[in-house]
Amino acid sequence: MTQQQSTGNRQGRDPAAGQSPVLTNRATVDRRQRTAPRAAPPNVARFRIAAEQSDPLHFFIAAQWALMAPFLLGVLVLLAAISRSLPDAMADVMLLAAMAICLAAPILGRFEQGLDRHGWERYPLMAFAVALPMMLFGLAEARWVGSRGLGWDLAVACNAVIVLVATALLANRLTAIIFASMALWLGASIHSGSLATTAMLGLGSAIGVYVALRQARGAAAEADVRETTERRQRRGHELLSEYEQNGLGWFWETDRRGQVTYVSPHIARLLGGNPEEIEGRAFTSLFMLEAHERESERSLVFHLTTRSSFQELPVRAATGEAEQRWWSITGRPVMDQFNNFMGFRGSGTDLTETRKSQQHVTQLARFDSLTKLANRFQMSEWLEKILAAPRVENRACAVFLLDLDRFKQVNDTMGHPAGDALLKQVAERLTSTVGAMGRVGRLGGDEFQVILPGHHQREGLGQLARRIIENLSQPYSLDGARVTIGASVGISICPDDGTTSEALIRNADLALYAAKGGGRGRHHFYDEDLHSDAKERQQLEQDMRDAISSGGFELHYQPQVRTTTETITGFEALIRWKHPVHGYLSPAKFVPIAEEAGLVAQMGEWALRTACRDLATWPESVRVAVNVSPLQFANPALPAIVTNAIASAGVNPARLELEITESVFLGDDRNTEAMFAALKGVGVRLALDDFGTGYSSLGYLKKAPFDKIKIDQSFVRGATIPESRNGAIISSIVSLAEALGMETTAEGVETLDELDLVRVLGCSHIQGYIYARPLSAEAALERLAQGLQAVANGPRSARAPRQTMLRKVVLEHSGHVYEGTIRNISQTGAMIEGLWNVPVGTPFAVHLAEDYRVEAESRWCKEDRMGVQFARPLELDATGAVQFTPPRARRDRSEGPLLRRAG
Repeated sequence: MTQQQSTGNRQGRDPAAGQSPVLTNRATVDRRQRTAPRAAPPNVARFRIAAEQSDPLHFFIAAQWALMAPFLLGVLVLLAAISRSLPDAMADVMLLAAMAICLAAPILGRFEQGLDRHGWERYPLMAFAVALPMMLFGLAEARWVGSRGLGWDLAVACNAVIVLVATALLANRLTAIIFASMALWLGASIHSGSLATTAMLGLGSAIGVYVALRQARGAAAEADVRETTERRQRRGHELLSEYEQNGLGWFWETDRRGQVTYVSPHIARLLGGNPEEIEGRAFTSLFMLEAHERESERSLVFHLTTRSSFQELPVRAATGEAEQRWWSITGRPVMDQFNNFMGFRGSGTDLTETRKSQQHVTQLARFDSLTKLANRFQMSEWLEKILAAPRVENRACAVFLLDLDRFKQVNDTMGHPAGDALLKQVAERLTSTVGAMGRVGRLGGDEFQVILPGHHQREGLGQLARRIIENLSQPYSLDGARVTIGASVGISICPDDGTTSEALIRNADLALYAAKGGGRGRHHFYDEDLHSDAKERQQLEQDMRDAISSGGFELHYQPQVRTTTETITGFEALIRWKHPVHGYLSPAKFVPIAEEAGLVAQMGEWALRTACRDLATWPESVRVAVNVSPLQFANPALPAIVTNAIASAGVNPARLELEITESVFLGDDRNTEAMFAALKGVGVRLALDDFGTGYSSLGYLKKAPFDKIKIDQSFVRGATIPESRNGAIISSIVSLAEALGMETTAEGVETLDELDLVRVLGCSHIQGYIYARPLSAEAALERLAQGLQAVANGPRSARAPRQTMLRKVVLEHSGHVYEGTIRNISQTGAMIEGLWNVPVGTPFAVHLAEDYRVEAESRWCKEDRMGVQFARPLELDATGAVQFTPPRARRDRSEGPLLRRAG
């Protein structure tokens, strides 16, 4: 039991240390390996008996048993000196044999280790290696003492010393010790031949065998326990070594002064040294601790000072590497059996990748991955922080919401990679424009947000908004192509437009909606009217849903007349809505709301079915044209819907004409071609609507199976004005259609001049007020009952289109100067506000700009408004708007070029 306890204490842990035995042994073994004495030189080893260790619980022969030979020789020399005699020849032989067997102990011990530890072969081998030399020595000693008449007291003393030496050399091998002792006395008793001595030796031998057998059983049990413990410790040591070598973690230990006594080797290498160099350094020197980490609670220094345990404490390693390395360390104080502080022990893990992952997650959670700007969450957080400032005056701020104009066109025509590249450039320009005035973020898609903290004047905000629009509207270079987009800006101000983030964002969004509705490329401040407009739109959307479910919509039909025969060939179906409160609403008002609300598909399907049902009551020669929105065209079920509508009405598919806009070609070419093929398979006619106003490309005309091209009314309007290019455009479209075998329809013809022009230019069909306004279903049926002949009825020419505006001007009359405001203007005249009771025919000089003056004459006057007619028509810019700059001097083409290249 004593042996087991000593072994367990030697191989286990210190009970007072409070640390696992595996960790203690790991640190202790490594420390012992580093502090072990150096091996003796080879020349010294030749004269030393190798102290090979064998397990005393499993094996009987110890390598040290070879030392018994010189000890026996010393005993013989001592006896010879005392007796002054030498043993006889027989005794000499026995003594030499005993010493020779002892010297062979290392060889016999290695042979024994090769045997089964539970086998019987070990016992004869032990008898030969241990018991036989002892018995030979005892017999030779007794023979020598008896022949020379020496006293037995000297022999007994020598044997007692030999037994003690044997006990020491056999190293806790109790069975071998018993056999050696009994064999020594047995040899002496054989020579004496005493019956009592023999009996006593027999009794002693029996007791020794019993003790040996009992010891063998105990040794076997203890050996099993020891082997299990060693196997567990060896496995733990291997696991810890593998744990450290694979970089999964590391271990450390300090003394009571906080100096390192152990650290894993690979950590020492990371710190720029080896374990011997790291030992003795302060544990805190292994890390880069900030000032606040040295002083605050729950820091490493705090725990080391207060001798308190800590877990998973993040620290930055003092590795000197360019890239930061972070560790998570855990430690606990170690106490001895008297509760005295001995130091710290703990472990550590690499936290670098975890920190990188956390930073990446934070980047994804708070920043836009494409533009690296703050995302919606971070912008909302920053705005909330401003609005929650302790001082009221610090809560002032302005919020800009930006939406890119024509960005979808870039995405659709050039692909999403080009759109992403464009968004990055927009983010860079927007950030540089705003600068340090505020913070820029991307909310998603092509929508951006700018937050400007502090008080700002509206004039300054307007200037910043204009700079943003101007900078974002400059051309971009994408894959060698030049792209131009625009931007619209909505602005809300705290506290004028709201004191919460929800109110500010909502009002800025309303202002942005107003800016886009006002023509895009402009900014708009929030005002209360926008809120009422939003409520009105919301109410209209709800009313529109009710109208769809209750049949509140109507279809009106506008005739399409063949130019050569002036006969009605068909009608275009136009959706109309008679609101129960507001009466008939313009499609320009409710159709955009329907598009935003996703109601266009339902309205389109209803219009298609209703038009086919009305078509069934018309003459067979009359067709109906129904508009198909891009959303409907993208629906794979469209051919089935068309087929069902035609079958339900029982009409010829060729009498149905679907009008499709150019925007359908911005999608997938393969799906677009498949849809065209499916519709033509149904047998309907296809018309290209609003040609020339969208993303016109002649490439799709050679593949798309159109039967007709409709010329938009924007080309018809103004075509009769001198020097207008619209006539040339119409002529080109007609020539193109004729070459492709397609018909043409000129839309929006309202005057006889326009009718004559489109006839001359060769349009095959005409649609417009010159023949008839849109008719209800009943009126259209009555009109057809009167015959198909159509008669043109309208003014000879149209009044020049007017442009609404608010522009300050100066009027001069008879040396007097007056100030006025232009409310609307055209090439030939304007309505001016600000002058009262002006007689008709009064001449004025109107200063449209600082260096631009035109002559005009009043034509009518009502209260403070009057209409004036210009003496000469004004110039128009490329968009058809009136120019407020002096016209450039015209040069007759007959004059020839002013500069000629020398021959």
